[in-house]
Amino acid sequence: MEFARNMMVILLTAILAENFILAKFLGICPFLGVSKKLDSAIGMSTAVIFVMVIATAVTFPIYVFLLAPYDLKYMETLVFILVIAALVQLVEMVLKKFMPALHRALGVYLPLITTNCAVLGVTMLDIDNWDPTVGFGTSFGNALLYSLGAGLGFMLAMVLFAGVRSRLDSEKTPKCFQGMPITLIAAAIVSVAFMGFGGVVDGLFK
Repeated sequence: MEFARNMMVILLTAILAENFILAKFLGICPFLGVSKKLDSAIGMSTAVIFVMVIATAVTFPIYVFLLAPYDLKYMETLVFILVIAALVQLVEMVLKKFMPALHRALGVYLPLITTNCAVLGVTMLDIDNWDPTVGFGTSFGNALLYSLGAGLGFMLAMVLFAGVRSRLDSEKTPKCFQGMPITLIAAAIVSVAFMGFGGVVDGLFK
């Protein structure tokens, strides 16, 4: 029971209370660039989830068993970016071969996952949240779960905002607000709404 409760806390915190786009404001570039169409938003989000989870699965053991014991913590950012870059190349090759339409729709935003601060941020936050006094298996499992939640939160934000933008396109917007201004205003309103989830998550598990 306690294990299931902890899992739900980690997932809901990452998805809602600490949503990487709408609460931490990371990954804004693809959020604004690829959320115009629902299928592109889902495709980008799926790629980000894959990269987040696999990047954590690779970088967490590297840090715990290699960088930390040998005083190489200063190389954390460089090593993590290299791992993420390799994973993005893998995703790009797969999409280009098996989903060419989605590959074309994502365009330049797909390779930009390499420098997506949300992906790098989740791997580094997993390290910041690591408790050396807890067994590696538990810590590693929590890190993977948090990364999955962060990816699902990324997808939730992308899908919701794709719906908002489709509604904006069908509405008559004052000329001075057309384009990016109204998009940023809408994103700010959605972000404010998500900030209320912090108290909700805390209240559910007290």
